[in-house]
Amino acid sequence: MVWTDAQGRALTDHPRPSVAVDVAVLTVLDGGLRVLVVDGPVGRALPGTFLHPGERLADAATRALRDKAGVGDLAFHQLGLYDDPARDDRGWVLSMAHGSASAAHTLPTDAELVEVVDGRPVHPLAFDHDDMVVAAVLDLRARYADDADPDDLLGDRFTLLELRRVHEAIAGRPLPKDTFRRRMLSHVEGTGELVTADAGRPAELFRRMSDTR
Repeated sequence: MVWTDAQGRALTDHPRPSVAVDVAVLTVLDGGLRVLVVDGPVGRALPGTFLHPGERLADAATRALRDKAGVGDLAFHQLGLYDDPARDDRGWVLSMAHGSASAAHTLPTDAELVEVVDGRPVHPLAFDHDDMVVAAVLDLRARYADDADPDDLLGDRFTLLELRRVHEAIAGRPLPKDTFRRRMLSHVEGTGELVTADAGRPAELFRRMSDTR
């Protein structure tokens, strides 16, 4: 049985766009927020690819990270669908944007990381990828607003100063030291270990509380 619409047209008679996926991978490096980019056909862009027949969006995003950026085993989630018919000069292309965050040391050593200032890349990206980065930053800020380090950007152990610097990089602004400490103490617990911090003063190491993971 062939499905037809009210005008008697089959599904294959309708014009259809190409479908793509793009992934904004954010990280913190040297006290600043950065986004992973690759060289694309029209310049710097987020890692992305076109959907293959019978392929799920998540599988395509995984493939894009692996083949375009050399990144594997990275968790990500959908940010939104970008459907402006004029977004890609090559034709009618819809793209499902995905967001992710990873510690800088887990990314390839030759990864190209573009600085993000005021929530946007300092170097314009191709297509509407700047807007995707904006959405990824807002998503990251929302997730870090009520948790210490949900994406393990710091690893298992960290000082409160290191944690605050990560939150400041994500927020894009300084955070009051005492207010930040009070807010985070409900999300972290001390390990009982001390390390030498700034000016040679010992600082306590913390970890995320197990019930927040």
